[in-house]
Amino acid sequence: MSGRPVLQTTDPVVRPDESVIEGLDYWRTLEIKQQPTWPDTEAAAAASAEIATLPPLVFAGEVDQLRTRLARAAEGKAFLLQGGDCAETFAGATADQIRNRVKTVLQMAVVLTYGASVPVIKMGRMAGQFAKPRSSDTETRGDVTLPAYRGDIVNGYDFTPESRQADPRRLVQGYHTAASTLNLIRAFTQGGFADLREVHSWNRGFAANPANQRYEGLARDIDKAIKFMEAAGADFDALKGVEFYASHEALLMDYERPMTRIDSRTGTPYNTSAHFVWIGERTRDLDGAHVDFLSRVRNPIGVKLGPTTTPDTMLRLIDKLDPEREPGRLTFITRMGAGKIRDALPPLLEAIKGADALPLWVTDPMHGNGLTTPNGYKTRRFDDVVDEVKGFFEAHRAVGTNPGGIHVELTGDDVTECLGGSEHIDEETLATRYESLCDPRLNHMQSLELAFLVAEELANV
Repeated sequence: MSGRPVLQTTDPVVRPDESVIEGLDYWRTLEIKQQPTWPDTEAAAAASAEIATLPPLVFAGEVDQLRTRLARAAEGKAFLLQGGDCAETFAGATADQIRNRVKTVLQMAVVLTYGASVPVIKMGRMAGQFAKPRSSDTETRGDVTLPAYRGDIVNGYDFTPESRQADPRRLVQGYHTAASTLNLIRAFTQGGFADLREVHSWNRGFAANPANQRYEGLARDIDKAIKFMEAAGADFDALKGVEFYASHEALLMDYERPMTRIDSRTGTPYNTSAHFVWIGERTRDLDGAHVDFLSRVRNPIGVKLGPTTTPDTMLRLIDKLDPEREPGRLTFITRMGAGKIRDALPPLLEAIKGADALPLWVTDPMHGNGLTTPNGYKTRRFDDVVDEVKGFFEAHRAVGTNPGGIHVELTGDDVTECLGGSEHIDEETLATRYESLCDPRLNHMQSLELAFLVAEELANV
């Protein structure tokens, strides 16, 4: 969140053009993917209608501010750090778990800022990442087939008919859980907890490990620098809080559409469920509902690009989502896989050099590197995550474009979901603390390890 939220109360109020409202609902005429089948459509409509009456979760002024920050990152003058849960759960929205995720992102940002001398935009996959795309509409265990788990905002994870039935009441619960999460994030980031002079305290509560020891050394260096500047008469009031933005995949239209409001300053639509929303690999059809809907909102938009993405598809996405070529509007989040990124990414970067657009390029080193162990755990190898990050930077250096950010699934808890890292997590260890309901996340130690690696790569840009 920004330090000074801009409320939508500017007078006089700008009335929206009727065509704007009509355009926002054009997606309903198009093919749409990855939506649940509600057993009671009237109840789902009532839940969406209730959400439409509730206050916005973020403000248009904050969204505009983020757009300017992302524009600088696209120019190579800042770096985006986006991290958080693969799929937030209602039960996981506790003060301790939220605090630990925020602390981990803050620690990573300090490592990047100090190690690479670059401003870092801090963004959480938080306060709305409740819906998940699925490769199949159903899940089968033994002789029983039930609807797939689509995230807590749709249905429950327990493998029972009652739990797996889509429940529209969860839409409203998702809103309130997001609101309480954002409230706590604002308190942490604006109430002194995020003060740069508290860098040591961010390590408290985490298990001792080599990454923490390295972080403590960096924190001591920061302490020395701050004490020197204080002695020289510097005013550090600006260090008391940080900007922290919220993001999630804009997947569930029964939630995203009622959260989209008309800004009273400009008469234009903003998705007020998050500052930044992205379109996934499974829903980025050029003529599909998700791309059309998000082309009409003022938020910065992300798009996931897999290894089969062609330059033509990329350029058409730009034309659809960023026709005005607005700085900070469009972010491409590449998810290629460690073994493919060095071949798949350079043609896209070469094509963008010949275009009139400047999107922000971000790497997602998680989703292209999934595997399933013989004992049935979905996991990722930390070495593959690291290798994809290195391939991302190598491709940008070779082509002469700006590597602008990293997008990771992480937790502040000491889970055992990804193989490897300094802890040498192996297949047997996975079972000890595997807590994710969907995709495996980096734990606190692995997240810090990755931050130090990215800082080294950034220093060589």
